[in-house]
Formats: sequence, structure tokens, C-alpha cells
Amino acid sequence: MRVAYFTHSLRSCWNHGNAHFVRGILSELAAQGHEVSAYEPESSWSLTNLLKDHGPAGLEPFCRAYPALTSRTYERPEEGAAHALSADLVIVHEWNDPELVAAVGRLRARGGRFTLLFHDTHHRAVSAPEQMRAFDLNAYDGVLAFGATLARVYERWGWGDRAFVWHEAADARRFRPLQSDREREGLVWIGNWGDEERSDELTEYLLGPAKDAELPLDIYGVRYPSEALNTLAAHGARYHGWLANAAAPEVFARHIATVHVPRRFYTSLLPGIPTIRMFEALACGIPLVSAPWDDCEQLFRAGKDFVMVRSGVEMRHALRELENDPALRASLARSGLETILARHTCAHRVRELMAIAVQLSTPVLESAA
Repeated sequence: MRVAYFTHSLRSCWNHGNAHFVRGILSELAAQGHEVSAYEPESSWSLTNLLKDHGPAGLEPFCRAYPALTSRTYERPEEGAAHALSADLVIVHEWNDPELVAAVGRLRARGGRFTLLFHDTHHRAVSAPEQMRAFDLNAYDGVLAFGATLARVYERWGWGDRAFVWHEAADARRFRPLQSDREREGLVWIGNWGDEERSDELTEYLLGPAKDAELPLDIYGVRYPSEALNTLAAHGARYHGWLANAAAPEVFARHIATVHVPRRFYTSLLPGIPTIRMFEALACGIPLVSAPWDDCEQLFRAGKDFVMVRSGVEMRHALRELENDPALRASLARSGLETILARHTCAHRVRELMAIAVQLSTPVLESAA
């Protein structure tokens, strides 16, 4: 099958978590014999910021980790959309220019023989619904939503059984347990400060408990304003800036545990959707402690795959227990990895995608699958 994916950026993961999943999905599709193509705007916001901060060297981790993946760039939406005509299955991510989304749809409406899917991996459908409703999706065949609660939003918008749940997952070819040349020590958190969507939660569930438990804390990420950096320093956390996603397994391997702190919208309006970093951390075999969220789809086994806490006080106790109990750390790492490999790899998601594509496809696409 010829699969085309329109992404904000394949090359840059600077404040662009969707790049993690797309890289893994395209790699898996290619490994299974499909012909894959990725398209991105010439000067995406993520790529521009990466190059501004790190220059061309910022692209080297992606090139080393994904030597078989490349993307083609375009300047104008109509120019980019034209590439869809050569594909059997086209996926357009929601972090694209609305003009690009509409242009691909127009090609489909004019008789394009490809199946067309819109991929939503964000909370804007509930936090800024007017922005999402402004996308012209009239010619799209279906929506891929990264959680059941988000799929239900699209169902209410009239998509019915054409709104499919397609969770993110770990690229198990690259995210796996690694041996470190030094002893594991302290905590690590990899994440972006963002738009004040979890600043209080980070203090309650990460910075405060780590300081109280007297555990060294390393933090990687971008978009930390001066006030946030002052907060990190006040809690004794060591801030390292941007980390290429491909380097995360090596960083996880040097620490005894990590922490999951969901953004506010994923604990209130869109429950049941963890960040992709949770999938990746468990795939790397690092014990994980999570701030509260409702795993209403039963993606994991709380208490076995990871530790769920309900307060900052519980987080402090959990971190101390992990520090002092190697057997507990080993059990969590083993169980978390077991669940990832059983249910949440990019190989699983490719199988789900192929089933969705065939369900929506023309006879030509069915034969290509």
C-alpha cells in the first residue's frame, strides 16, 4: 500500500510530540513492505525553533535514528496537497495549516481514489472547538482520534462510526530497555512546560516531592519561561533544555524512575489519554509514578505497570519507596514493558490502521492492503 502522511514536521520533535509517533508508524509501515511518504511545510514552527536553538546539528539525532525516513517539503498548500494523488491512504495531522487540510480534501472530492483520514492528537476539540470546527473535513473518510473520549466528540459532530480510536504507542524498535555505563540515580522528567496547562501540577507532583524525597531530578524540555526556570532552581532540579526524542532511552537508562504529569485537559475534559511519553518510558523499562488520571480505557494495569498516586504527599512516599526497594523497581519495569509489548507498540497501531483503511476503502485499496 502507498501511504502518505502530512505532518507538521517529521524532522523536528522540538515541542512536537506527534513526531515521535509518526516516525514509529512510518518505520513500521515500511518494515511491513508498504511504501511510505511524509510531507511537511518548508519552514514549520517546530523546525524553525529547533534550528534556531541548535542549528543543523539539531537534526542529526533524527537522521541517525531513522536513516530510512525522509520527508518532502512544500511551500504552498496546493503544492503539498498534490502529493496525495499518488497514494492509496492519506493521513493529515491536525497540526497542519487549515488550507492544507482543505486542499487535500478538495482533491478527494474531485475524484481522488485515496482513502483520506484526519488525525487528531490534541485537546483543541474541547479546549478550542471553534478552531477544530473551522477545518474543512467534508471530503474526509474518517477521523483517527487518540482516545475514546476524543472520538466521542467527533461522533457528536456527526462522524458516527467513522470516528476511530487510534491511540499513540511506543516505537519498540528504538524505545527499549538499555544498559547504562553508570549506576542509575535519581529521577528524570522529559516534557515541555507549555502553556501553563500543568504548571501547578508539576510543582505538586514532581518538583516538590522530588525535593522532599531528596532525590536528584533532571529535567529536559523546551518553552520554559524565566519564572519556570526559577521554580526549577528553587526546588534543586537540574534543567538541561531540549532532548532529541531518539536520545530518551539512554537518558531513561541512567535514572531509577520517571514521573507522568498529564496536562489538565486530559484529567478533566478528555480523560483516558496519556501522553506518548508514558508509552515510551514503559517501553524503556523505567519505573514510572503517575499523577492522577482516569485510565477509563484500561490501557495499563495501575499498581502493576506503574504507580498511581492521588496527592503530592503520596508521590513523595512512592518515590522514597522506589528508591529503597530495587525489587519493586524491577517488578514495575518488567510489568510495564510486558504491557507495552503486548498491546501498545507501533506494530499494533499499524494493524489497527490497516483494518480501518480496509473498512473505509474502495476495492482498489483493499487489493493494495
